[in-house]
Amino acid sequence: MAVIGSLIKGLIDLSGKIEEDQTDASLQQDTLYNLLNRAKHTEFGKHYQFEKILTETNTADGFKNQLPYFDYAKIHNEWWYRIHQHTEDVVWPGLPDYFVLTSGTTGKKSKQIPVTNAMLEDLRKTAIQQIKSLSNFSLPADFFEKEILMLGSSTKLEHSKEDFMEGEISGISASNIPFWFSGYYKPGEEIAQIEDWDKRILKIAEKAKEWDIGAISGIPTWIELMMKKVIEHNNLNHIHEVWPNFKVYTSGGVAFQPYEKSFNKLLGHPIQVIDTYLASEGFIAYQQRPETSAMKLSLDTGIYFEFIPFETSYIKEDGSLIEDAPSLSIDQVEEDKDYVLVISTNAGLWRYMIGDTIQFTNKDKAEIKITGRTKFFLNVAGSQLSVNKMNEAIQAVEKKFDIEIPEFLVGAVKVNQDFEHHWYIGGGKNQPTEEIKDFLDNYLKEANKNYKVARSKALKKIQLKSIPVEAFYNWAEKSKKKGGQMKIEKVMKEEKLFKFKKFIEDY
Repeated sequence: MAVIGSLIKGLIDLSGKIEEDQTDASLQQDTLYNLLNRAKHTEFGKHYQFEKILTETNTADGFKNQLPYFDYAKIHNEWWYRIHQHTEDVVWPGLPDYFVLTSGTTGKKSKQIPVTNAMLEDLRKTAIQQIKSLSNFSLPADFFEKEILMLGSSTKLEHSKEDFMEGEISGISASNIPFWFSGYYKPGEEIAQIEDWDKRILKIAEKAKEWDIGAISGIPTWIELMMKKVIEHNNLNHIHEVWPNFKVYTSGGVAFQPYEKSFNKLLGHPIQVIDTYLASEGFIAYQQRPETSAMKLSLDTGIYFEFIPFETSYIKEDGSLIEDAPSLSIDQVEEDKDYVLVISTNAGLWRYMIGDTIQFTNKDKAEIKITGRTKFFLNVAGSQLSVNKMNEAIQAVEKKFDIEIPEFLVGAVKVNQDFEHHWYIGGGKNQPTEEIKDFLDNYLKEANKNYKVARSKALKKIQLKSIPVEAFYNWAEKSKKKGGQMKIEKVMKEEKLFKFKKFIEDY
């Protein structure tokens, strides 16, 4: 009998029944007040008159009227660069403990985002809230005695030239796990510090039979490759032959649905998939109930949210916001509308645009889904095509043609005065590309009126090519974006798309 597991499950069930008395709006008001109060004596707080904002009747209005929006370039060039010079109290009291290197798909080099002790404490708090929400899922008591495999970036952090510790958020989080969790955590410190992703995966495959894994956490792309390596190395039919108690997979920051079909082929029986939204900038949201894949915003863990309606008139060509784009608070949003996410945090991010777009699926429960990136939004000829719509279209293709397409990308190409969409899907050379192209095009016309109008005007044509899925992984490796928290690109600008085309000529 799983005595310890039963005790843990009982505690989770009890804590999961405790309800918050505060409304979402009041939780966010308190969060904003606490952030401003703690940072009021920083250089940033003095410059933007935080003390004055704190005395105003409506703190939220005073805040957004006093501060501009910031993207990475703006806040780094105006404020964060001084932190690298070891100047204290710039945007948050003291100096940050780490800098997280972003693992996104845009930009020529990694961005360096400060990570404070306060942020790490709230990351743990959000993680505990997610654990408590497991009371909503039908998990047996012995599940809580099993080991957890967290496949993120290397936990071997590096010293920057300014003598700060740096790494990706998954590596920093794993290097700060509480002592009581270390017995459950796999692959363990020694393997987790291996920097070469392929070597780390091989070590996991070699050790797999020694572990009793109940849950796995990581980006779907790399978890799939890891499971394939474990299966291949141990001559298995599916992953449950080595980890029979694997019951929960926690995704992170990437929609799982496009990977579902290929992922499930690696399993011996169904598992529970739980989505999370752990970004370089903070632990944004987590799935709290099994009836939906939407995620609950973490409203009381050091992050203040603003929501800007995702309209083309508010977005600059580089994906940033115009200065007077209207901002809404949690009580002003509507369901099923796209919003650009802007956050302020206890790491010194202020009205910071992280680049993601979201939709509220259930406003009463503060549940959202990620719909895309402001830079990954095809709007040539007014098509207004989001990554979310692309994911849905690809899933429809998989169902229609009974195929797997775990990876895809698309870009707009200008031909004379008109445009074309060029699609690449990870399915190999034997796919019926003409039929898939026509089905995909018609599906998007039905799902998106703007796309349908664009196809009758300047968006004259779409092209589609099916390539081996390994081409996407090899491109990621060439771009030094393989493994960990790295995400495979879904949308490319024309210049980069031509480089990708050249890269795949041999496939």
